[in-house]
Amino acid sequence: METIKAIQELRKEKSRKFVQSVDLVVNLKNFDVRREALNTFIFVPHGSAKKIAAFFAKRSSKVDTITEEDFVKYKELKDMKKLAKKYDYFMAVAPMMGKIATKFGRVFGPMNKMPSPLAGIVPKEDDVMIDTMLDKMSKAIRIKNKEMSVKISVGKESMSDEDLAENIEVAVKELEKKLPRGRDNVKNVLVKFTMTKPVVAMERK
Repeated sequence: METIKAIQELRKEKSRKFVQSVDLVVNLKNFDVRREALNTFIFVPHGSAKKIAAFFAKRSSKVDTITEEDFVKYKELKDMKKLAKKYDYFMAVAPMMGKIATKFGRVFGPMNKMPSPLAGIVPKEDDVMIDTMLDKMSKAIRIKNKEMSVKISVGKESMSDEDLAENIEVAVKELEKKLPRGRDNVKNVLVKFTMTKPVVAMERK
């Protein structure tokens, strides 16, 4: 089924009282999960709303901010986990990364929430740099798999069919670039909304 037809098929399902995520399931083949597991980012052309917080030296009007003075609020592991779950991604100014790693690394690391050089770290607290990084992070998708499939969110159902289809097609192409054998590692691609069953968007022979 063509990507856009798959999206249209999903829109026929019962509507929900919340905006559903559009999720992609890329099933793999000829792939050694233990030796070739992925842990990286890809970027799609159309961003979607993400909850982002920043570790900065001073408060920013651009993004929810956690300053070094706020660190005392997170003495317990449960408090750090609650913070990590509250946001999709975290931004940071580069000079603070050492202190962030020391304080939050043991919790944020395993949860894949540490600010990343690929999508999250700015050299200084400059409004233009912050805006640029926020835009980049809205289009960022973290890829991490420990099984024979990659499951990612590529947008929201409120986006147009065309934008969603483009995000899906770009995401698959970018993922194939990260795989050791490219498209030969992809068995098929399924797409679903949060509360729907998946439908096939792409089939690889």
